[in-house]
Amino acid sequence: MRAHVPALHALDDFRITAVGTSRAESAQRARQLFGAAHAFTDPRDLAEHPEVDLVAITVKVPAHAELIRTAVAAGKHVYCEWPLALNATEAESLTELAADAGVRHVTGLQTRYAPAVVRARRLLAEGFVGEPISVTVYGARRLGAGTAVPDWAAYTLDRSTGAGVVEVVGGHTLDVVEHLVGEFTDLSARLAVSHPRATVAETGATVEVTSPNQLLLDAVTARGVLISAHIHDSKVSDGRTRIEISCTAGDLAIVSGANGPGGISLSELRLLVSRGDDSWQQLPGDDPLADIPLDTEAGNVARLYAAVAQDVRTGTTTVPTFRDGLRMHRVLDTVRTSAEAGTRLPIT
Repeated sequence: MRAHVPALHALDDFRITAVGTSRAESAQRARQLFGAAHAFTDPRDLAEHPEVDLVAITVKVPAHAELIRTAVAAGKHVYCEWPLALNATEAESLTELAADAGVRHVTGLQTRYAPAVVRARRLLAEGFVGEPISVTVYGARRLGAGTAVPDWAAYTLDRSTGAGVVEVVGGHTLDVVEHLVGEFTDLSARLAVSHPRATVAETGATVEVTSPNQLLLDAVTARGVLISAHIHDSKVSDGRTRIEISCTAGDLAIVSGANGPGGISLSELRLLVSRGDDSWQQLPGDDPLADIPLDTEAGNVARLYAAVAQDVRTGTTTVPTFRDGLRMHRVLDTVRTSAEAGTRLPIT
């Protein structure tokens, strides 16, 4: 909620009217802290409240499906954080459910709205650096550096939670790549657990690591753009992101700045361009909310919420929907299957 609450408070189109947690005490504290009118412990009561138009789901991934079904059954629009679901099968059922109900459905792939990414997409569409040829991706977080993890993140080391580096960093990063140069048609991947055990920093407890924290990927798009990516956790120093797009008339690079060790969705991204020489020039991003003082994490979420409001007003659909979430789950399911089989696979 450290991103959603300030994002919503910054936008005139939204008001936090209700909050929900599993315990009455924490629900009331959240209501007071966030300035909401109502607090609930039953998700159905929250979703069915007449003052609620859109339900934002910001809990752990295993609980997403049930909460989405509850909101859709109440006829409410739904914003669900990424990852949308535990796998593509679950994501497909949720996508069909929301579409059949006729509600608006949003997947929280907010890095698309980072100003550097928005500008990069516009420049590519305009042919500013020619046609894309290849993309080289490097994404490394410092989570688990030295094999110690904060208590809040320990659960992500369990593969069954669907919130490891492959799902979170891999999903956000690869979604940006597809958003910029087109969807992958096939891929080859390798996964590894580089540290099989980790220590919880606050307690000293040892936990087994079953969620892969190394991802190597080789992919190609329908237009023949070649993709090479290495995404991983446990970077002891200089955690960062760099997406470099080589084109026929120059290169674009999206690189992390402040909070780079936190991964692409938390990083302040910068856009660099090189056109026919060895120098890089930084370009300003495209930011419709430039006048609103928000940090990077809340800012990207706010830009996505602002686009949701615009879609509702105009009847358009420009934001990442559950279909986009399903698409990325299919990519990640193919990554896992390719890694297990040791072979190149089409994305279906």
